[in-house]
Amino acid sequence: MARRRPPTVHGFVVIDKPAGMTSHDVVNVLRKKLGERRIGHAGTLDPDATGVMLVGVGNGTRLLKFLSEQDKTYSCEIVFGTETDSLDSTGMVTATHEMTPIDVVEVREVVSKLFVGNIMQVPPMVSALKVDGKRLHELAREGIEVDREPRPVHVNSFEVEATDDPMVISARIDCGSGTYVRSLGADLGTALGGGAHIGNLRRHSVGAFTLSEASSLEDPKVLSMQEMLRGMQRETLTDAEIDDVLYGRPHAVWSGEGPWAIFDEHGELIAVYESWREGLAKPSVVFGAR
Repeated sequence: MARRRPPTVHGFVVIDKPAGMTSHDVVNVLRKKLGERRIGHAGTLDPDATGVMLVGVGNGTRLLKFLSEQDKTYSCEIVFGTETDSLDSTGMVTATHEMTPIDVVEVREVVSKLFVGNIMQVPPMVSALKVDGKRLHELAREGIEVDREPRPVHVNSFEVEATDDPMVISARIDCGSGTYVRSLGADLGTALGGGAHIGNLRRHSVGAFTLSEASSLEDPKVLSMQEMLRGMQRETLTDAEIDDVLYGRPHAVWSGEGPWAIFDEHGELIAVYESWREGLAKPSVVFGAR
């Protein structure tokens, strides 16, 4: 059996995902474009959603967990009066409601009281969360609905504006990892005495990475692994200290809460350390000296 060629391209790509593609589709296209098999992404986007998708290449896949945990910004439309089984415009209508034209001032009041800050949210059946080893969206396709426990999420901001359609508002949402925008739209409809679903979902940023630097699938730009850790505290160690890193030894914590990107004196990324025990940090990813 032939051994798989080790990856030669290392880094990540900020993609502006087009509509009509799954996140897996995007990965497959990039494997062909970049000639690399070892590619993964830092969080899915719905097939009809567009916008920022972070994709790790080669050793960059080992850093994806640090990207998936970052805050994200979205825009969408919230359509009142109808609910769908997918909570967005791609699903089948499951309920209709007689609702008066939406008062955006009232919406802002409800949003500020119920949907900003630390809130509890029930994951939608169309999510990728697993129950008894099976993803919720797989159960939903089989017509099975299961009880889901509410989970704590954080919404930094939830701004709404009126549109030309009195039953549709536009929204821009900045939220923590694990927040479902489609659930925010549906829950807002319920809070206003009816129902709603979302449409035209677009992700504008993941952490410090925005649409302004995103590339297309036709012409993907591979950025360095160092750039992947933008915003992470960086520490430079001596060659003697690097030996301890390569052996996975703990180190006294630096300032801040971590994680910490560790570089050698030549500017090469060697490892990422995370808090371990009181006063100590331990490497969770080690790349080794080049």
